[in-house]
Amino acid sequence: MSTARTRLAGVTGHRLFWPLVMLVVLLAANTIYRPSFLSVELKNGHLYGSLIDIVRLSAPLILVALGMSLVIATGGIDLSVGSVAAVSGAIACLYISEQPDQNSLGAVLTAVAIAFGIALVLGAWNGILVAGIGIQPIIATLILMVAGRGLAQLVTSGQIITINSEPYKTIGVGHLLTLPFAIIIALAVTLVVAVLTRRTALGMIIEAVGGNAEASRLAGVRSRRITFLVYVVSAACAAVAGFMMTANVSSADGNAVGLWVELDAILAVVIGGTSLVGGRFYLSGTIVGALIIQTLTTSVYAMNIDPQTALLFKAVVVIAVCLIQAPAFRARFRRRQAPGAPPVAPVEKQKEQVPA
Repeated sequence: MSTARTRLAGVTGHRLFWPLVMLVVLLAANTIYRPSFLSVELKNGHLYGSLIDIVRLSAPLILVALGMSLVIATGGIDLSVGSVAAVSGAIACLYISEQPDQNSLGAVLTAVAIAFGIALVLGAWNGILVAGIGIQPIIATLILMVAGRGLAQLVTSGQIITINSEPYKTIGVGHLLTLPFAIIIALAVTLVVAVLTRRTALGMIIEAVGGNAEASRLAGVRSRRITFLVYVVSAACAAVAGFMMTANVSSADGNAVGLWVELDAILAVVIGGTSLVGGRFYLSGTIVGALIIQTLTTSVYAMNIDPQTALLFKAVVVIAVCLIQAPAFRARFRRRQAPGAPPVAPVEKQKEQVPA
């Protein structure tokens, strides 16, 4: 019996257990509401279905959350990812709209390259403010969050830039090997980040910087360079997400693209088990967190929940997920002592009772 309890406690104590349970609950609720929710069909060589749509729509959030995970692992935060996505998408769409042939693959690749390069510059700006000058990450990235949104508005002249480019549209709604192209991009980026951070020493160095930047510096780690790097990577991920967002609708709105995506990314990271104080990060948990948020968003629309209460409903579910997976919260409802056993004194009092 004790062995079974130990195994059960080990399973339920895993950081991914409760997020996966919540994801299954959301999928089950959608299936009960709409029995065809889990059906996946193959039409014209392409996979279609609600599950495929959830993964496709969560691809931009997964990318942003991956970059956010690395930033949070260093003890920082990046509030500018939504603005970076907006700027990148706006620049790409503006360049394509000015071309005589919008379906030219060369023009699309040039637009993506220019926008991606500018996003790297914006990420480097954040890195300089945080790692070089020493400004608090929340303040440094808040500056770009506001300024970047204004820059996106300047690029679009306050208008919605509409394009008609099939190659660019492929980024958001195209297909490759029966799967949506956005899913393949998200998988590729996830694989690259996972290999670099889990198959090399980079991940351990990032966690060391987040755990104690000064100690890692004294140990020979160039903590400032690592901090600078993660903000550049975060901006790069946000740029690709911006391409997906604008390609989905074949237009760029400087005010709407990536709006509040930074909050969803932070929630995805936290739901996945990464602590906001830094030191450790879990890419698999981040992906599960992003899928939970997108499934919740899809559920809100599918169940025709009043838009005025949709955000409140979403917040309540997210809070429930965070509380359920919090060990301290679960401990309040778990009976750790045998019936009739005397209560255990707090650690401080136990130390006081130890004879000298």
